[in-house]
Amino acid sequence: MHSRRTVLTTTAAAAAAAALGTGTAGAAPLTPASPAPVPAPSRATVAHLRRLIARMTPEEKAGQLFVMRVYGHSATDPDPADADANRKEIGVANAAELIARYHVGGIIYFGWAHNTRDPHQIAALSNGIQRAAAALRVPVPVLISTDQEHGTVARIGAPATLFPGAMALGASGSAPDARTAGRIAGRELRAMGVHQDYAPDADVNVNPANPVIGVRSFGADPQAVARLVAAQVHGYQSAGVAACAKHFPGHGDTDTDSHVGLPYIHHSAQEWERLDAPPFTAAVAAGIDSVMTAHIVVPALDPSGDPATLSHPIVTGILRRRLGYDGVVVTDSLGMQGVRVKYGDARVPVLALKAGVDQLLNPPDLAVAHAAVVRALRDGELDERDIDAKLLRILLLKERRGLFADPYTSRQEVDRVVGVRAHLAAADRIADRTTTLLRNDGGLLPLSRRRTGRVLVAGADPAAPSGTGGPPTGVLARELTRLGFAATALSTGTAPSRELIARARAALAERDAAVVATYDVTAASPQRALVAELLATGKPVVQLAVRNPYDIALLDGVKAALVAYSWTDVELRAAARVIAGRRDPVGRLPVPILRADSSGTALFQIGHGLRY
Repeated sequence: MHSRRTVLTTTAAAAAAAALGTGTAGAAPLTPASPAPVPAPSRATVAHLRRLIARMTPEEKAGQLFVMRVYGHSATDPDPADADANRKEIGVANAAELIARYHVGGIIYFGWAHNTRDPHQIAALSNGIQRAAAALRVPVPVLISTDQEHGTVARIGAPATLFPGAMALGASGSAPDARTAGRIAGRELRAMGVHQDYAPDADVNVNPANPVIGVRSFGADPQAVARLVAAQVHGYQSAGVAACAKHFPGHGDTDTDSHVGLPYIHHSAQEWERLDAPPFTAAVAAGIDSVMTAHIVVPALDPSGDPATLSHPIVTGILRRRLGYDGVVVTDSLGMQGVRVKYGDARVPVLALKAGVDQLLNPPDLAVAHAAVVRALRDGELDERDIDAKLLRILLLKERRGLFADPYTSRQEVDRVVGVRAHLAAADRIADRTTTLLRNDGGLLPLSRRRTGRVLVAGADPAAPSGTGGPPTGVLARELTRLGFAATALSTGTAPSRELIARARAALAERDAAVVATYDVTAASPQRALVAELLATGKPVVQLAVRNPYDIALLDGVKAALVAYSWTDVELRAAARVIAGRRDPVGRLPVPILRADSSGTALFQIGHGLRY
């Protein structure tokens, strides 16, 4: 697998360019975007915010620059285990104490931090956080954020409405669908007291070996990605939620995960302008509220070896000056290894601020990071006027999103907005335009209830997102049964044992057909043996990729292949409707699928997709 991975990495940009019919040489110089008109704040508003900043001590100013995690479902009364985790990691017991001690300007919600049990709890937590902020000497509402990209990254699960993720929306190619998904998702987030979503992902995924972006990207066509990014920005922000384009300057062509290492992007300046820049330029033109930096090294843009988050040439030189962006810039999590490789945890936040960043997201040790910023501010390494300008950007964003007018929500608002029937129906309609049919030799699909009514659903069952209907095999089996088939589920996992593979083959002998869910198949994956054994029975076998679409390149003999782009309920139900013939597969590949022979040539081009 190592050799194939290397080839994919080195040929990815060229393959994507070839699939698009474009080259990489002779790119036109990047020009600043023309930002969408954003209503200018009144002089009185700016003067009021400047007075707030002037009242702050260096400790309070530093705190307002941080966006921090905190454990617990309640701002004041978390479960004992969460209170202990807070004391161990942050030195406080709960969110209210975090705000009182550090004056943080933002808090980020995570499922693993037990912030997102259900919509009413989330709303109550949000209100508790805002009450704690209102009690400060200098009261400033907290900008509450989360990563609700949908698809494979959703911190808030059902009963909130869950939409297809970015690559699924890329398969539909519909800007109106992307905008609708953003608008509804934004309305629901705002009803729960969340006013910033770290979405959309503006990375152009030109590397099939990318371990961290993949289906989080809209695709490999820079212009198509740009169009959908702009649509989602309009959708989220029309609902009163700040959108955030990430991960600048583009995390789409790497085979290293910045959570655990420091990726290098080896695009030339011309390749970057052609492949990576367009979605960010489009986001700026759409008037996006915030942009997130990436912990990646791009030598063509900054030869220093510093990650982009700490790079003045990239953040200030390119994002601010060349793209003309004057909104809020937030780092990716400062706890990720990619930003910690070169400098210590005390230097990283200071260097990020000097590079041009405004908000410092989730440092591993807040006490160390906060003290370092205060020290740099007091000794003059950080210019106070520059810090005040950062604070004004942040406060203007909060004012624009209504936090100074009224930061609170209510149970009634949750009930009126979150997970309502109209929103769920819209998610299903959008999902119906995403499933992609790659191969259908002999017209195997759609399955016939008369000839193939007894269906085995086997395969990979990655951990289901919070609040969903369970593992993919179970969701698919239930939906196929609802559609008139006699479907049974057999979870074989992402690395099935020989015993499970034999069990699946024996189960198929008693049935008419199989649907096998695959998940990020590699050359050494036992999933290949599972598919081969099912095919060897001679029964009809339908392969469904429930994450990245590239699995088919490593699955010889498959005659019917589909891509769902995620294993969330809404996308699996849509795939089941296609398998059953209730919907036509209208999705088109938003990325090329390369052959497995290391040639770098495409098995399926961008835009491929069969119909019945």
